[in-house]
Amino acid sequence: MITGIGVRAPGGVGTEAFWRLLVSGRTATRTMSLIDPAPFRSRVAAEIDFDPAAEGLSPAQAATCDRATQLAIAATREAVAGSGLDTGRQDPARVGVSIGTAVGCTASLDQDYQRVSDYGSHWLVDHTATAAQVFDYFVPSSIGRDVAWETGAEGPVTVISTGCTSGLDAVGYGAGLIRDGRADVVVCGATDAPISPITVACFDAIKATSANNGDPEHASRPFDRNRDGFVLGEGAAVFVVEELAAAYRRRARVYAEVRGFATRSNAYHMTGLTRHGREMAEAIRAAMRQARRDGADLDYINAHGSGTRQNDRHETAAFKRSLGRRAYEVPVSSIKSMIGHSLGAIGSLELAACALAIEYGVIPPTANYEEPDPECDLDYVPNVAREQRVDTVLSVGSGFGGFQSAAVLGRPPAKAVAR
Repeated sequence: MITGIGVRAPGGVGTEAFWRLLVSGRTATRTMSLIDPAPFRSRVAAEIDFDPAAEGLSPAQAATCDRATQLAIAATREAVAGSGLDTGRQDPARVGVSIGTAVGCTASLDQDYQRVSDYGSHWLVDHTATAAQVFDYFVPSSIGRDVAWETGAEGPVTVISTGCTSGLDAVGYGAGLIRDGRADVVVCGATDAPISPITVACFDAIKATSANNGDPEHASRPFDRNRDGFVLGEGAAVFVVEELAAAYRRRARVYAEVRGFATRSNAYHMTGLTRHGREMAEAIRAAMRQARRDGADLDYINAHGSGTRQNDRHETAAFKRSLGRRAYEVPVSSIKSMIGHSLGAIGSLELAACALAIEYGVIPPTANYEEPDPECDLDYVPNVAREQRVDTVLSVGSGFGGFQSAAVLGRPPAKAVAR
């Protein structure tokens, strides 16, 4: 059961600001300011106005932790505080951590390399001039460690890095720890802060990102006929997940139940996707089976919806393949249209949107949807949020390397929502 949600996303600070942005249909995409955008083909990003000091991070954390770690710590604090859980009263060996990230502390590594190499002008560099914490930047597990230290977790602690499905996979794994009896509470989610020269250059090279630099607010256009790639973003979403009985005993606010999760690999291509969506369809079917739900039970699909041509048609095909005619009836939307694509973090941000859709009975829209694409012919909830009771939600993700993941969230049993 999800009893706490913490979000740091473009467009505002905290879970409430995140939700207000989504239901308003506003976008938080703009010209890059965290780095000099001039050298790049794509100069648009979805950035967070993040102040470590205002978030309560110590001077040491602000000075030494990578931005991705800082976002994770801030989101963790919000999630734990919102859950009402007193981690000090938990058996620390029964508290776990599962954090996803695609590129880890790449931004700090990039900055450190630029400094010691004089922006790449020297092949041989003085290794003694690197930051004292450079090893932490090299090892993504440092993020999981810092979240564990923040929560006092001494149980299973792991970092999952499966590209853009990391956020879904980390929550699926965390829920599995509870289901298998290996933990009572798991702090799980994902974080990424990839707006750095090396990451932007990599996506530029394969033309995966939008070059609509003249209109950054409308650059992210999932499922629209005129889409030209995704907008790079950053963010973190962290959840407190615990057993139903424990949440009920302490009368916790329960947002949603993690009912099903599955992941598949297409073993096809590093970045390419098949048109028929078979592997994603298989992940959807497996997650639905675990949740003991079928297409008739679905009220909403939160799409990966990156805004690349091949992704949008790939998952549209996967929905049709796995759900049949029902795919044409279930509302589908992509919040990447508003907060960009934060790589490994986005899956958890999307799960936060799904849990809030269940809580408030509102389906976020797909912003910037203006001209339908004949290959993408489902109900993409264009531009305006839709009020509707939501009991069961499917969220999917697709990641470089061929990863295809699906998670099913559901409305919790009535007795579990007692305040």
